[in-house]
Amino acid sequence: MIHRRYISALCALVASLAGCASPQPWEKGVLAKEAMTMGGDTLEQRFNQHILASKEAASGGSGVGGGGCGCN
Repeated sequence: MIHRRYISALCALVASLAGCASPQPWEKGVLAKEAMTMGGDTLEQRFNQHILASKEAASGGSGVGGGGCGCN
């Protein structure tokens, strides 16, 4: 029973270490694309803001704090 626990703990350790890999130099070009950034694609963001403004019948307010009441 104890032997089985050690084997399962060892398997879990090996599986967790498998995810800690650094990207290879030829993979870094793909990771450096603009679409891979946290903000995503700027053209797609502009498109999504346009769709949101069309659906909500309002524009702006996506980058500044405060509400629509004018009390900034």
